[in-house]
Amino acid sequence: MSQDPPPPIDGLGNDQGPGLRAYLRYFLGLGTWGFGGPIATVGYMQRDLVEKRGWLTEREFLNGVALGQAMPGPLAAQVVMWVGFLQSGWAGALATAVVFILPSFLLVLGVAAIYVPNQGLPIVQSLFYGIAPAVMAVITVAAVKLARLTNRRDPKLWAITLVIGVVTAVTGAEVALLFIAAGITMVLLEAPPRFGRRAKENGVDPPPPSRLAIGAAPAFKVLTGVATAGTLGALALFFAKAGAFIFGSGLAIVPFLREGVVNQHHWLTERQFLDAVAMGLITPGPVVITAAFIGYLVGGLAWAAVATVAIFVPIFLGVIVPGPWFVRHRDNPQVIAFVRGATAAAAGAIAGAPVVLSRGAIVDWKTALVAVAALGFVLRFKNREPLLVLAAAVAGILLHGV
Repeated sequence: MSQDPPPPIDGLGNDQGPGLRAYLRYFLGLGTWGFGGPIATVGYMQRDLVEKRGWLTEREFLNGVALGQAMPGPLAAQVVMWVGFLQSGWAGALATAVVFILPSFLLVLGVAAIYVPNQGLPIVQSLFYGIAPAVMAVITVAAVKLARLTNRRDPKLWAITLVIGVVTAVTGAEVALLFIAAGITMVLLEAPPRFGRRAKENGVDPPPPSRLAIGAAPAFKVLTGVATAGTLGALALFFAKAGAFIFGSGLAIVPFLREGVVNQHHWLTERQFLDAVAMGLITPGPVVITAAFIGYLVGGLAWAAVATVAIFVPIFLGVIVPGPWFVRHRDNPQVIAFVRGATAAAAGAIAGAPVVLSRGAIVDWKTALVAVAALGFVLRFKNREPLLVLAAAVAGILLHGV
């Protein structure tokens, strides 16, 4: 017997329109052909679900976008989960997430199954010789776009982005706690709590800054423990922790993953990690599907499944647990300030990532040429990353060994 959808949340629930099955069919298709990154995918959803089919009101949809910008996780996947949550609670959020992620998961597994036994072949090395520097251009432009969208002309936010970018570029290490510090700094600067006074907005007390991080980014060190790939639990714990710090864009996770996967646990080589990031960028669906590729390279199918589930658990919880509260308090100045600070930090982490990764991707004048050409392509053409990667692969075959 199917479960009735939950009652509306302050008028935000959708108790009319198609059933959950219609949404599942739509999101399965979107997960299959939804190339172009999170912004493009969210645009597809607004066009199809709000404007064309009228399944959601604009307010319902924009609440999902606002929630995705505030909580850790890839924006498109969060909006998908939010739509499912409106229809059938946590079970609906889980169902829509699974069908949206499944196509890219299966595609990545197929590529990984071919990659693992053939990664030493000259043809595979030639392909990624061209793809890796092209990926650097994609990450660089993504960082600039996120910073401009978030920071605008606010010097405080640009300072946060600059500091995090320099720290990431110089150290290549995890900066997870700096994300929280950036958010709290903006709260203290723009919306300091007034202790002892009740807030009048919505008739509730505003949470202190330390509470704002709960559920969004718990204060722990991402890279802890002994560097070993001996247990499946270590992999699951690592990806669950990493999934809690994907603010602003899925690419924000790249420096975290590199430090843990390559330097601390030694699960992958630098080249393998670059190839994994490329897989996440050229497949449909969220970039964090990179976790599946990494898991497969480390230990096969079971490890890929565990890594994927682990990285999406905090993202899923970030939608269904604080979601109703956030919708009611989305205009709270402290919430807004924290999100602005954390997202500015994410832009800095993304900006620092290509500096670190380029040391393994841009190794000579030919790869530098590919990177420059790719940068021009990304700036000229929007949402054409799959075509860019195809062109870069051809360039890699032509240039490698020449």
